[in-house]
Amino acid sequence: MKILLIGANGFIGSAVLQRLVQCGHDVVCCGRQCANLPRGGRVTFQRADLNEMLAEGDWMPLSNGIDAVVNCAGILRESRSGEFDRVHFQAPLALARACVACGVDRFVQISALGHPDDGAFIASKHRFDEALLELGLTACVLRPSVVHSLHGSYGGTSMLRAAAALPGMLVVPDEDVAKIQPILLEDLAALAERALTLPRGSRVQLSAVGPEVMRVAQYLRSIRAWLELPEPVVTWRISSRLISVVATLSDRFRAAPIGRTTWRMLRRGNVAPPGEAEAAADTLEYRPKSVSGALDNQASFVQDRWHARLYLLRPVAWLALVAIWLVSAASGFTAAPEAYQPVLGRMGIPHGFQAGLVIGTSTLNLVLGLALALRMFLRPVLWLMLLSVLGYTLAIGVLAPAFWLEPTGGLVKNLAILVLIAVTLVVENPR
Repeated sequence: MKILLIGANGFIGSAVLQRLVQCGHDVVCCGRQCANLPRGGRVTFQRADLNEMLAEGDWMPLSNGIDAVVNCAGILRESRSGEFDRVHFQAPLALARACVACGVDRFVQISALGHPDDGAFIASKHRFDEALLELGLTACVLRPSVVHSLHGSYGGTSMLRAAAALPGMLVVPDEDVAKIQPILLEDLAALAERALTLPRGSRVQLSAVGPEVMRVAQYLRSIRAWLELPEPVVTWRISSRLISVVATLSDRFRAAPIGRTTWRMLRRGNVAPPGEAEAAADTLEYRPKSVSGALDNQASFVQDRWHARLYLLRPVAWLALVAIWLVSAASGFTAAPEAYQPVLGRMGIPHGFQAGLVIGTSTLNLVLGLALALRMFLRPVLWLMLLSVLGYTLAIGVLAPAFWLEPTGGLVKNLAILVLIAVTLVVENPR
């Protein structure tokens, strides 16, 4: 078939794409950017921003000549007000209506397991699920629990890997109700491909889950063993109230993927109703494997351990850079002339320009520090930080080379800051 795949370069979408190509389908990939896509002849790319394609007519050119649609698009957080509704409901509904108009009969929707009260992420997904099943298309809605892959991670699964890899400890919720029913990403992709073969006229909603229900602590221990890390010295059970505070801060500063919605889903228990896992396996004639069994039977690699250990250092590095720039700005604004005149004088800066130069550089530090704190224009800000540190390090180092040998390590410390910025530029790229 010729399949239109929405969200093809995402964590789930990329695995679905691989499965579809392996099964001999031609795939038209839709996304905001052509990234993380294979270069094979069966794959083509069409740019599509779901925030903008909200009318049936927007999708008509892409729907013509298509045999089926698989929608893997999804966001865990809004970057603009109303984005959940546009990306999860309005845009896919416009696409589904275009499918009806163009005679595209098959539509597979990757949704999410949970309750609408857990948050707008789930509620918006489920609104479209219900609308899709009423349109008359041959439609299958798949609602996965936690999606785990042995070949990589993203978002919440990266966070859980990082939690499993904490040095010497395991941190788990104090509530015993936090249960999940994880499914391997590769099995979810197989279910999506199998859903394309359902009899014409089928309209089903299925729980896409693995065969075992696991408590979060059990899941983390399985990942830790797979990463070949020592048994934790201590298991620290943290209160639900503290987790709620951390989740709220995470949402506010976009510092981690596990926010209030994810925490509500875990507290409620992200598992399928009794019998639904078996019903999905029977309907699609495919039985997902046990995640814990897969972890036991496949080795991890050094990059898995690097990613798990570095993941929680990412917000620490971000916070350290914010602190350095804001404190530098404050110290510049409050500095007395006798504090900066010796340095600038030895560099040959005329006395009349020194105060203005200090105010100017302090203003730049303040703007960059605030922009980084608010996570605005993240990569350009980090590049400007890198260039500014490199610039004044070279300027001072060349014009006043004695500062390289200061007992407190003045200029030499800038080398560590340059490395910290460079590492942050790498790890802040989520894809």
